[in-house]
Amino acid sequence: MPEPVLVVRNLNIWYAGRHVVKNVSFEVPDRSVFALMGPSGSGKSTILRAINRLLDLYEEAEVQGEVLLDGVNVYGPGVDAPWVRRRVGMVFQYPNPFPHMSIYDNVAIGPRLNRLVKSKRELDELVRWALERAYLWDEVKDRLHQPAAKLSGGQKQRLSIARALALKPRLLLMDEPTANLDPVATEKIEELILDLKKDIPILLVTHDPQQAARVSDYTGFLYYGELVEVGPTGKIFTEPENPLTERYLLRSLGSPRARPVD
Repeated sequence: MPEPVLVVRNLNIWYAGRHVVKNVSFEVPDRSVFALMGPSGSGKSTILRAINRLLDLYEEAEVQGEVLLDGVNVYGPGVDAPWVRRRVGMVFQYPNPFPHMSIYDNVAIGPRLNRLVKSKRELDELVRWALERAYLWDEVKDRLHQPAAKLSGGQKQRLSIARALALKPRLLLMDEPTANLDPVATEKIEELILDLKKDIPILLVTHDPQQAARVSDYTGFLYYGELVEVGPTGKIFTEPENPLTERYLLRSLGSPRARPVD
């Protein structure tokens, strides 16, 4: 197994006094996809927002535990949230490009603000690279300066991915990135995930166990704040050890043992 890029240890999260994530621990190895699945309201998205410190923006949220990114505790002394968010890219459930900004500027804004490039040529090359990695370049290369609002839903989501990639993050978080897309757009995003993991580990939250089975190497089953089972995806889906996991898969897929995972 590759070395873990992300290590979460004894993560506890309270929101408005309610204990919503309870002693969660897992690791995301390099060059892999780790899927967090579970019923709605289990705390999956909350965990993502703890990892990149978006929860800092909510006064009602309290986080305890360790979140180690390449060995650095993102909640450690001297570690600031902007540094974490540059290193940890985030793709949300709803595509969120800046609609009145051009396709080009949507991708370029992060590198510009963080001074990652020294010249217009470098920026052009980075924008093209990010759009190519997001499977979008061929579709938009002749209209880079048109508003992002003119893109389809699937294209907007891939543009959001390109915008995250342009900062060259160490880890990519995806929060149900296909929940609002049609089957064709979903398939393209899933192909993209499988390609991206060759270079960057991905932590994927999904409401769809079938998607976890298709794209992930490791899966964790989160049940109302508790990580009840975690392991290689093939084992989780064909030989679940916890009755809660098996019951969830039976309801979602039929029989988990009837659907072997590659």
